[in-house]
Amino acid sequence: MTGSSPAEQAAPVRDASDRARIVRPADALAELIAGNRRFVSGRPQHGHEVSAAAAASGGQLPHAVVLGCIDSRVPLEAIFDQTFGSICVVRSGGHVVDRAVLGSIGFAVSALRVPLIMVLGHVRCGAVDATVQALRDGDRPDGDVGYLVDEIAPAVQAVGLDDPEAPDKAMRAHVRRTVHRLREVTGVPAAVAAGKVAVAGAVYDLDTGLVELLT
Repeated sequence: MTGSSPAEQAAPVRDASDRARIVRPADALAELIAGNRRFVSGRPQHGHEVSAAAAASGGQLPHAVVLGCIDSRVPLEAIFDQTFGSICVVRSGGHVVDRAVLGSIGFAVSALRVPLIMVLGHVRCGAVDATVQALRDGDRPDGDVGYLVDEIAPAVQAVGLDDPEAPDKAMRAHVRRTVHRLREVTGVPAAVAAGKVAVAGAVYDLDTGLVELLT
């Protein structure tokens, strides 16, 4: 029986193109925040050129799955300055969770082995604003839009409809509720307990481009 040397054990995991894979949750989070700061400073490292797409075509080594809103002002790969193959992206109105979202995140953790799950809300979220207004008016939208309102409503009710800052506070509460829910995705609790996966919540500022981690 042969064992690996200490140097081999400490070496980062690499793919065929010899790109180091990020495996620690803290390192994955640090990379996203560093990328956001590059984006804010106007010095991104990664563009979206076809050569970068071709370089990643042979396989992917994502270090995070990010759940965000469909808002067109929040392109996740850009605001975190991440290249092709670096992050998995799941988007829905107000980052509302359904079975497809849960399955996608579970797949990213179990099959793609991402060490980080991030929930990213953003200021002036239209879905949250619509939910606040619907609850204040007592007029739930019909159809599938009503599902979004139903899923965001508990966060709004938790902060109170009379609060003048209800939309912003509710958005943050909704991020935290979503983080809690994603910690219960199949396979995630064990991975978190083993230190292999972390789940984080954050908020994107449309005006400054900064991402703020929630505690």
